[in-house]
Amino acid sequence: MPVRIGITTYGRAEDDNYTLPANYVDALRRAEADVVLLPPGGACEPSHWLAQIDGLVLAGGGDIDPSCYAGTSHDTMYMTDLSRDGTELALTKSALESGLPLLCICRGLQVANVALGGTLVGHVPDQKGTAVAHRTAPRRPAMHDIVIEPQTLLASVVGEGTLWSASWHHQAVDELAPNLRVSARAPDGTIEGLELREPASWMLAVQWHPELTAEEDPRQQALFNRLVEAASGQQVIEGG
Repeated sequence: MPVRIGITTYGRAEDDNYTLPANYVDALRRAEADVVLLPPGGACEPSHWLAQIDGLVLAGGGDIDPSCYAGTSHDTMYMTDLSRDGTELALTKSALESGLPLLCICRGLQVANVALGGTLVGHVPDQKGTAVAHRTAPRRPAMHDIVIEPQTLLASVVGEGTLWSASWHHQAVDELAPNLRVSARAPDGTIEGLELREPASWMLAVQWHPELTAEEDPRQQALFNRLVEAASGQQVIEGG
């Protein structure tokens, strides 16, 4: 029976639809997973949804409301959605408590850091300048290298060295959650990868968008493949 992977979706759009870019689904289907979309809101407990899936992807999207991490608003923030924030923070905590394999992408990395007690930078250029473009105007992807930390779970999946990746964000990790460690950075020092410091389950968080280039880049596709392997019980947790 195929592995069932849940993916969080964007919040309710102006046209009254819940949406998700198709390349997330395509990448998981290339890994031979069945895909279940998880829109925000609803009355069910996170454990109800997680009991129906074998692994979880926290997808990218709009900014996390700063009230979720005692932060301050910034005039560049967009698509904040407290319903989505609440749903994803609860799903993340429940997934980690239950040992469900978890892949967190872009906004998803930020959700994981906040869920575990970390905080965010409201606008990366305010802290890091513009030497590295993490997105292009008005809000489109930019390509840059990611430097992978050796002897990490991430390195065991995509390899060590650098990884040419699609970046699409303006928020980033500020204060790191206590039980997370950094597994990748951008050339300007921005945190681009996180994983559990004491891994009891398979969890990877990446600040870039592997789904955008996974069809052409086997190293990016490997993130989805290894999530599916972990969800099927085939993947041993590795890393330093």
